[in-house]
Amino acid sequence: MKTLGNLLVASIALIAVSCGQKNDKQAAVLDELPKVTVAKCNAEYVPQINVYPTTILADVVNNIAPQSAGRIKQIFVEVGDHVKAGQRLATMDAVNLEKAKLQVLNDSIEYGRIKELHEIGAVSQSDYDAMTLAYDIAKKTYANLLENTYLDSPSSGVVTARNYDTGDMYAMAQPLFVVQSITPVKMMINVSETDFINVKKGMEVDIVTESYKDEVFKGKINIIYPVIDQRSHTFQVEIVCENRDERLRPGMFARVSLNFGEKYNVVIPDRAVQKQIGAGDQYVYVLNDDNTVTYKIVTLGARMNDRFEVLSGLDDGCIVITTGQNKLRNGIKVEVVEKK
Repeated sequence: MKTLGNLLVASIALIAVSCGQKNDKQAAVLDELPKVTVAKCNAEYVPQINVYPTTILADVVNNIAPQSAGRIKQIFVEVGDHVKAGQRLATMDAVNLEKAKLQVLNDSIEYGRIKELHEIGAVSQSDYDAMTLAYDIAKKTYANLLENTYLDSPSSGVVTARNYDTGDMYAMAQPLFVVQSITPVKMMINVSETDFINVKKGMEVDIVTESYKDEVFKGKINIIYPVIDQRSHTFQVEIVCENRDERLRPGMFARVSLNFGEKYNVVIPDRAVQKQIGAGDQYVYVLNDDNTVTYKIVTLGARMNDRFEVLSGLDDGCIVITTGQNKLRNGIKVEVVEKK
């Protein structure tokens, strides 16, 4: 019986020691401060360069076709050909044109006769007016048919589409040719309304394309549209590039960079920036003098390699947490293990 009592006492003592050790370990864990690394943030002059994705467009696009259906007599150009303004592209069947020409000739003779008679009072004013009108209509009809029988390019450019062959019946479903002027080319970009007062006509821009990644083309702002889109809060800006060597082609993807000068803003390491789940807010933890941290929502500007420009939320010279943020909450005390 005495032995059993001794065993019971020993067991209780062992349990007490074990619990004491466990509580000591838990207390040590609770007392351990989160380890963090920090970096000091300074303000500097940051280039205010905004980049806008866009697609290169032809300066002028002409869809060339006759006014009415008809037989295509001859085609003179092919896709890819460069054409000048006024250059002949195709001719249509000229039967109706010949009829109109004969009508003009006939009305010309009749008009001359009626005019002579009207001058001596042998023809009434109404007959003279009717003949004058008929002659004018005949001339205009002939001019219209002439323009739609001999198809000339209205502008200089490149033939980018030919949808019919010689001998086909043009059925008005699509144009015979598409001629695009590509010197210059233009681009449309949507700029935030916050930059409306900063955008000026004639401002120079940089253009980079996927086709010529290592080359920067120069352009300028040609048109600033005066209306702000109420849904996107942006306004359209037209960019033109001379493109004298014709290397930029319609349909190419491009990025247009507008330089709005410099601003003196705080710059921080990108590792300091965290994103609030759900809300989407971006924030950092700032180290205080007593080694506590404060949660700060920030508004970011440009990214510069591994750094961010901060538009609002931080002061010059503040110290931000760069690693260990997953263990932090507002007001907690931390242990700094590295400072940069």
